[in-house]
Amino acid sequence: MVEMDRRSLLVGAAASTLLPLQSASALSPLAGTQAAGLYRYKVGAFECTSINDGAITIPIPDGFVRNVSKDEALVAAEAAYMPKGKVTVPFNPQLINTGSKLVLIDTGNGPSANPSVGHLLANLKVAGVDPKDVDIVLLSHLHPDHINGLRLADGSLAFPNAEIKAPNLDWAFWMSDENQAKAQDKPLMKTYFATIRKTFSGLENKVTRYDWDKEVAPGITSIEAAGHTPGHTAFAIASGDARILIQSDVTNIPEFFLRHPDWQVMFDNDPEQAIKTRKKFYDVAAAEKALIVGFHFPFPSIGHVEKTASGYQLIPVAWNPVL
Repeated sequence: MVEMDRRSLLVGAAASTLLPLQSASALSPLAGTQAAGLYRYKVGAFECTSINDGAITIPIPDGFVRNVSKDEALVAAEAAYMPKGKVTVPFNPQLINTGSKLVLIDTGNGPSANPSVGHLLANLKVAGVDPKDVDIVLLSHLHPDHINGLRLADGSLAFPNAEIKAPNLDWAFWMSDENQAKAQDKPLMKTYFATIRKTFSGLENKVTRYDWDKEVAPGITSIEAAGHTPGHTAFAIASGDARILIQSDVTNIPEFFLRHPDWQVMFDNDPEQAIKTRKKFYDVAAAEKALIVGFHFPFPSIGHVEKTASGYQLIPVAWNPVL
């Protein structure tokens, strides 16, 4: 009986080698693209959607981390299993349906020649959301990867019926001619000023400016989080007893700046203030065991933060098939 089983097994194995040739013509073509980047979650009665705008993987630039060597940054990237010598930065706007208002927090990169980004509108369509139905576009700060999605490729408004809200201090900083003049010898800042001015051209009197510690939309409160930019803002979303924190860019990618909260990303306007904000924010979040959403966290960009001996770590939420 044993010999028969062994013989049958060998015959079966030999036959199986023919299967790929027999079924090759029936293979489906490769998709070559990713599925829609959507993840819905509930905050009390609110239905929220994390919407992936894409991600870029680039060689780590010199000075990506201002205050440590590039070699240290490369080690951190390798420890996070990023492609060798490179860093991956995701982008994840949030859509909050409060029941009375449809609120989009940040708009992503907008039209781009880079196929890796600019997927917000396509993913909104898959989610069944018409951009015309967005009531409020709530901007955490005015960096290009958060505002460029305000406009379509032809320059028209992507969310034509939405009230656009921007932090007062950020608006004052980026719309200052004096500040723009000071940035002319700083290539990154010079580009930022030019892009921001172009995006908001003609909208200067149509943007509502908000301050911190205010309810900026139903159930959404602005939180002071300066450092990344002068008016950089995080948000608390609350419905009933449920609460979640939208951290915006309190930290860039967690593999670097959560694990090493004293590291300074090249995009921070005031690096020392950004470090203070980061530690204060995450100390509170860790103590409260709060759920956090990060614009540059890996999709779906939601998790908890725990303190470690040297900093913090992100504990991503498990995918939940039901709301």
